[in-house]
Amino acid sequence: MGGTDGIPAGRGTVSGAADPEPSPAEGLLDVLGVAAVVVDAEGRIVLWSPQAEELLGYTAEEALGRYAARLMVDEAHFDKVLRLFAEVMASGDTWSGVFPVVHKDGGTRLLEFRNMRLLDDQGDYYALGLATDQETLRKVERDLALSVRLVDQSPIGLAVVGTDLRYVGVNAALERIDGLTAEQHMGRRVGEVLPFVNAESVEESMRKVLQTGVPVLDRQVVGRTPADPDTDHAWSVSLYRLEDVGGRVLGLAFSVIDVTDRYRAATEAERARDRLALVADASVRIGTTLDLEQTARELADIAVPELADVAAVDLLDSVLEGRPGRVPADGPAVIRALAVAAAYPTIAVEAADPPGEPAQYGADRLVTRCVRTARPVLVADVDDDDLSCIARDSHAARQLARAGVHSYLAVPLIARGEVLGALDLKRARNPLPFTEEDAMLAGDLAARAAVCIDNARLYRQQRDTALTLQRSLLPETPRHLVGLEVASRYQPAGAVGEVGGDWFDIIPMDHDRTALVVGDVMGSGINAATTMGRLRTASQTLSRLALEPAEVLRHLDEITAGLEPSLATCVYAVYDPHRAQACVGTAGHPPPVLIRAGDGPHLLDLPTGAPLGVGGVPFHDVTIDLAPGDRLVLYTDGLVETRDEDIDARLDVLLRLLRTPDASLEDACDRLLRELRHRGTHDDVALLFARVRDREQDRR
Repeated sequence: MGGTDGIPAGRGTVSGAADPEPSPAEGLLDVLGVAAVVVDAEGRIVLWSPQAEELLGYTAEEALGRYAARLMVDEAHFDKVLRLFAEVMASGDTWSGVFPVVHKDGGTRLLEFRNMRLLDDQGDYYALGLATDQETLRKVERDLALSVRLVDQSPIGLAVVGTDLRYVGVNAALERIDGLTAEQHMGRRVGEVLPFVNAESVEESMRKVLQTGVPVLDRQVVGRTPADPDTDHAWSVSLYRLEDVGGRVLGLAFSVIDVTDRYRAATEAERARDRLALVADASVRIGTTLDLEQTARELADIAVPELADVAAVDLLDSVLEGRPGRVPADGPAVIRALAVAAAYPTIAVEAADPPGEPAQYGADRLVTRCVRTARPVLVADVDDDDLSCIARDSHAARQLARAGVHSYLAVPLIARGEVLGALDLKRARNPLPFTEEDAMLAGDLAARAAVCIDNARLYRQQRDTALTLQRSLLPETPRHLVGLEVASRYQPAGAVGEVGGDWFDIIPMDHDRTALVVGDVMGSGINAATTMGRLRTASQTLSRLALEPAEVLRHLDEITAGLEPSLATCVYAVYDPHRAQACVGTAGHPPPVLIRAGDGPHLLDLPTGAPLGVGGVPFHDVTIDLAPGDRLVLYTDGLVETRDEDIDARLDVLLRLLRTPDASLEDACDRLLRELRHRGTHDDVALLFARVRDREQDRR
């Protein structure tokens, strides 16, 4: 056909309408192979479609102008066809049904017919026959019925969205899942229908599937729907691109399977694994030392953020003082916080009791109830009244409120049947309230930590007792020593170590002589301190006998063999101002340092000797001349020994430090301890400085 009014053929437009959209190369009509035949009022074929040629075998040239009944109908059905044709042409009613038609090859085909009367602009009637192969049509109908039945009756939610991602169809299962009717879905996007799921991510996946054609299978989506707006649900969502037989993209189909039970089971299993991991981690991280404060910090640190946003470890003050940790039924509790930890910077930490400071809590306080009853106290949803029973005062309660604290849990710390205190937990950013499961987990952590805390507490008591004993046995520097100026220090081991058996002594003797003694009992604790006291008493007694150092060491060796611990090291020196000499002997002890006036320090070359208590080993002493200004430095191995450095290197450091002059012996002692000792050192140290004075200074 040619163009009309300048419009090319095939490019015509309709006023007010968009350009007609071409059908796909193979649409449904092509699949059915619908044939069109037009006959005039006398029954002659006047129009014949290519599909008719394909369906019946006759070309248009062979069919046009011939009587349709003679061409396509078997003689046995001729009268029936003429009657039906007459009825359609007379009444104008449509007739449909299945009829056997003769193919050009002589065979018979069952065709599904639709016959209707047509009227042209001249007032003449025609008959239009539309036909398709019955078997093909029935197959399409079966497929369609199956698809409809599957979609309508499937327990899986199914939906179709267009290329604009708006719903065009949903099944009954998806209506139930979403809690919305099909009409409420139509024309809306996922985010508009389900605002409480991660719609942006879902729609991004949809666009990707539209673009690539690669389906997304079994993607888990978690959220809430109008069907159950108060509970999280989980769904397995799969996305598929829809195309017609010609490859044109029609939109997306997606399936939705409710997997909430599986999701909750997996979540619970993961939580159980996390809890087991937390408990296992606690077994490793809590109780790494016998330091009480550090053990409490380890417990607080492991509780955040896995269990709480803020955690505090509180101990009864009476327990820390070694008294029973009982709280009267209607009385207050004096509690001392040992550690506070938070998952993030928060004002709730300021509301907590400062570590180390005692605080008195009334009988109505929740932590008081916890330690009094030895049972957990759980407040899932905290209100203002609860905050007043959690915080130490009204100001702290307001701070907790501003921090957003909404849930509280306290569990007792119980060891060896005694309540030591409580683990205090709060949640603010974590939106979930504490549950009974959380209380059980916190109880497990508290039970494991309580034993470590109690061990640290008992150790501290024992250490304090040993330290008190040791300090009571250490001497005071005599007021006046002839020809000698002395300074001394004793420093116990760091908080993580044990009190040892180090000692020093300055013993005035007859004839203006002075005995200088430094010793170290092997071992630690009260037994070491007791042995040290006995050896110090023995050395004082032996000094009065005016024995030479080697002889004194021999007697001390015999005494040590009968003690427990039964080994010790010792350096024993006697200074005689009249002879300006010192006689020095050692028993397995680090060598003293001699610093001569105007010269550098060096280690005295002495026979080392065996430690005291070995027995049967002779001891020797060496006499050295000393001039005014000369200094002797006696020390125990705690000053120079470390676990990760060579002893010779450490002795070199000692000599290097001694090359620097100090204003006084006291300053020299302080500087050596400051430079050589480190926080947490595992050994105690005794240090003794002696400087020879001019006799004229003594006379003045």
